[in-house]
Amino acid sequence: MDSTSERRRFDFDDGTELRARGDWHQVKGKFKQAYGDLTDDDLEYAEGKQEEWLGKLSRKLGNTVDDVKDWFRRNT
Repeated sequence: MDSTSERRRFDFDDGTELRARGDWHQVKGKFKQAYGDLTDDDLEYAEGKQEEWLGKLSRKLGNTVDDVKDWFRRNT
């Protein structure tokens, strides 16, 4: 993994999990608007399971995990 990838991953995980980034309900609503195929179950987030959850989202959306992380960075 190059230093840019390591920095991106660190930035995403640094300090807090996704729930602590702004209003989680608002972020979920934006994500569902952007990706209409998602259900509430898809967006059910369990603390400590961030990488597993991001992988599940990326598979369902046909995007990479980095694409999903980038979306959250831009919208949180």
